[in-house]
Amino acid sequence: MGQIRLKGITWDHSRGYTPLVATAQRFMELNKDVEIIWHKRSLQDFADKPIGQLAKDFDLLIIDYPWIGYAAETAKLLPLNKYLPEQFLQQQLQASVGASFESYTHQGQTWAIPMDAATPVASYRPDIFQQGNWQLPGTFEDLLALADRGQVILPGIAVDTLMNFYMFCCTLGENPFTQVGQVISEQTGLQALELYKSLISKIDPICFELNPIKVYELMSSTDQYSYCPFAYGYSNYARKGYAAHPIHFTDLVRLNGKPLITTIGGTGLGVSAYCMYKSKAIAYLQYTTSAAVQEALYFETGGQPAHLQAWMSKGTNQATQHFFTRTLPALKRAYLRPRYNGYIYFQDHAGDLIRNYLISGGQPKNVLSELNHLLNTVH
Repeated sequence: MGQIRLKGITWDHSRGYTPLVATAQRFMELNKDVEIIWHKRSLQDFADKPIGQLAKDFDLLIIDYPWIGYAAETAKLLPLNKYLPEQFLQQQLQASVGASFESYTHQGQTWAIPMDAATPVASYRPDIFQQGNWQLPGTFEDLLALADRGQVILPGIAVDTLMNFYMFCCTLGENPFTQVGQVISEQTGLQALELYKSLISKIDPICFELNPIKVYELMSSTDQYSYCPFAYGYSNYARKGYAAHPIHFTDLVRLNGKPLITTIGGTGLGVSAYCMYKSKAIAYLQYTTSAAVQEALYFETGGQPAHLQAWMSKGTNQATQHFFTRTLPALKRAYLRPRYNGYIYFQDHAGDLIRNYLISGGQPKNVLSELNHLLNTVH
């Protein structure tokens, strides 16, 4: 057992936990004086739970980038640009999948390194499509027609509902939060809600209880649904032997001639400002986010890498029915959420407003007003 003990916190899924245990084990074999123990929490806690206390309890943190503003302004994480070699940072920037690297920067400093890259993409059951002799939907109108057949499912819990609302706004040509004090213009917002409502009205209400993992578990274990138009991609479900029925992943349908623009997600690895063994923690970070480890050990043990070399790799693509090359265009155009200190409060509550409207109806103008009021509520 090493004299130096590092504790890490990640999220509870094969994609979030097992690759970190594997990389930690190999790092410990190469560094006999270090012991790394990874702990895990639920996906909901990962998105919602404040990282202030976590930074005091753990040395290594897998985090969601909207927390970066809070972490930076409250000095909870190390500014990695002051600890990592400039060459390494430049390599990571050049190897960024879409805006993954940028998402962990704030006020000119880097607070985490991308570990995992993801955005909502389309997915389907190839066996069911083949049996039905169906074509994959290419347009939003095709998607509505497929939904009429009862074949479509998507995640509809609050945070995913908000991400989907952002998606419709971006695809309509206006990014959220471009005007001070306003989430989105009334014209774009009303159109986005109308489009969303037109689709969700054709989908099983069970969707409102599902996150992406539950969608993929449902798709891969039953024959009830064959297509998901947008949910954060999980390459695990495309791998042989992972699920009863493999899921294939692809780019999204087009709306008004343009492919849907989804909201980038993924995770980053940060180091707590309270860490007693900063140099060892930084060394593990460099090791785990390196191209060689991301493409091989990290991926092979269930990870969804963030390094572009891994996304372009023949091996990773052959093992996932070309998940990475087929969804990379969606990552490249994905929208980057705000990262300012205080945004998380908005994200934690805004999805409920849109979700309630989709479930119960009401005046869409009131939804936009409530979103703007929430945005301007100081916390």
